[in-house]
Amino acid sequence: MAKHSFLSEKQFWIQRLSKSSLRALHVLGIIGASGGFFYSVDKSLWLPWWILAMSTGLILMVWEVVRSPLWLVQMKGVLTLLKVVLVALCYPLPQYKVALFCTVALISVITSHGPAGLRHYSIWHRRRIDGPKEVKG
Repeated sequence: MAKHSFLSEKQFWIQRLSKSSLRALHVLGIIGASGGFFYSVDKSLWLPWWILAMSTGLILMVWEVVRSPLWLVQMKGVLTLLKVVLVALCYPLPQYKVALFCTVALISVITSHGPAGLRHYSIWHRRRIDGPKEVKG
């Protein structure tokens, strides 16, 4: 693995493991909270997972914005903000919560595994804009 020129090897691995751990906890929280969306289980069973998912998601978003404010206009940021809006719509539109939750999951996969040209496309600049080199998580 190539060492990033702006980070020491130790800093790189600390950031990489930190971001990977946050992402893992975020996914775990989403999995745990999904029963509340799909099966209407008692709120006490899924709420701790939901809190985990939302808190780690917020930390990951702040991480990205601090690293590069361009994230807010790149598709990876725009689609993440869209996911937040779709999740928020589950409250006033509970009859659509399963469809909204599934849409958020699909957007997540496209955003995470899509080509860099899509993830880094800026809706403001109308072209691909690469920000600073990122530490993958």
